[in-house]
Amino acid sequence: MKKILLFLSFLVVLTAFKNDKPAYYFYNSKGKKVKYKDVLKKALKADVVFFGESHNDPIAHWMEYEFTKDFYKSKRENLILGAEMFERDNQLILDEYLTGKISEKSFNSEARLWNNYKTDYKPLVEFAKDKHLKFIATNIPRRYASIVYKKGFEGLDDLFPESKSYIAPLPIDYDPDVPCYKNMLNMGGQLPAHITQNFPKAQAIKDATMAYSIAGYAEKGKLFFHYNGSYHSDNYEGIIWYLNKYKPGLKIVTITTVEQSDIKSLDSTNFDKADFILVVPEDMTRTY
Repeated sequence: MKKILLFLSFLVVLTAFKNDKPAYYFYNSKGKKVKYKDVLKKALKADVVFFGESHNDPIAHWMEYEFTKDFYKSKRENLILGAEMFERDNQLILDEYLTGKISEKSFNSEARLWNNYKTDYKPLVEFAKDKHLKFIATNIPRRYASIVYKKGFEGLDDLFPESKSYIAPLPIDYDPDVPCYKNMLNMGGQLPAHITQNFPKAQAIKDATMAYSIAGYAEKGKLFFHYNGSYHSDNYEGIIWYLNKYKPGLKIVTITTVEQSDIKSLDSTNFDKADFILVVPEDMTRTY
């Protein structure tokens, strides 16, 4: 009788887990479910790890923080952080805050922070500050990306030399047939008025600048952990396409975030987007 009761209790537990609502699953590029520790183990062997986030997804932001903490446990001072969310001309302000030379109030008011900084990126910056880690502002100043959107790459030619120092070396190598850029124009039918041939070029100047920023710090024996929107690193394109040009031979691991109505298996459309795919429910609450 006791054995029967134990068996029934076991069935109840299994049923409870089966009916549970998990917040995420990890999959490899071929759709096999993997555990967090498996992703961590492979990522720790890389020179550069890209985390492609959905900017308003709380699970992605939490996972970025978890990876950052676990990377630090193994890499200590050999961990370098970097992010799309900070622009290169704000590196001095970021460094001043990280080293305690300016107040948080000054940093918040001067660094052109994203609206969701306090909820989503502040924990990462504060971790870097507490552990005395480098945190690299990798992105092009948005005013220069806006010039490319309006005038093309040629619009950057007349900038001051100091202005150009915040951008990847010009002229950048641009291939409109790279799928991530080609797809930005492949919307079917006539393009909306605000979508021109310069639209993917503005994306490319961001990718090139972030790649150039990373290349300046990435090296064997260190781990550069970069936070960016998933489109910038999905399918090993975008930033990675440029990074392989600026500094070939780096061992790169990519993580991306996708949303699905059912997360218990990976949709085939999401295969091969990255080395590892973080799948979250599409009805997950948002940070903004």
